[in-house]
Amino acid sequence: MVSLEEIPRLPEETRRAHRLVNSKFPPISLFDDVADEREFDALHQLQALTNPRLLTEAGDLGLIDRADIPFGITGCSYAVAPFTHLNTSGSRFSDGSFGVLYLADCLDTAISEVRHHQEAYWQNVPDLGFDRFVFRELICEFSEANLLDLCQLPLDDPIFAPDDYTASRALGAAASDQKMPGIRYPSVRQQGAVCWGLMTPRPVHSVVQSAHLEMIWSQGVTAVSVVSLP
Repeated sequence: MVSLEEIPRLPEETRRAHRLVNSKFPPISLFDDVADEREFDALHQLQALTNPRLLTEAGDLGLIDRADIPFGITGCSYAVAPFTHLNTSGSRFSDGSFGVLYLADCLDTAISEVRHHQEAYWQNVPDLGFDRFVFRELICEFSEANLLDLCQLPLDDPIFAPDDYTASRALGAAASDQKMPGIRYPSVRQQGAVCWGLMTPRPVHSVVQSAHLEMIWSQGVTAVSVVSLP
């Protein structure tokens, strides 16, 4: 496996990227209601006394350093969510023990990525003949400064194996251990496209909700359409 020292780092540049999240997960406003760590801790303690669902909605706050939370930005809660609500099944760059914020260069790429993983999941659900799933499109602005740039590697590198995450998870674990801010890599699901995996929400400048999309399942995702615009 290529070592972190061999991978070039990206310069400071603001990027705009897209993400889809399932609308069954409601927005969390707690992180957006405060400007700094001190205000957050006070508000969290106060709300937890009157809202027993708060701990579930905010996730496991022990999974993220307070210094990594970009308090004061638009959509802070969306930026933080992948790090306090872990995907325990894992992902390309994580074994499920830490969070990664995945982003795509355009909506079509985000759809391709999510479509693949939805099909892989729902194909294993017995007797699911038809269903519909609604997703929020999120538009994220973030800094690429010091991100690892895997776009320089050949596409046949094991890190880009379509369904074997052994090499990519090893790289992700090393990047997480060394507090790397994130990774840029070529999309495996959309030829010629680019994705990012942020290891911390700190590089995020803003996250805003855009359109709602609907995926139709009938022995596979048969259609994807926009059902509402911002």
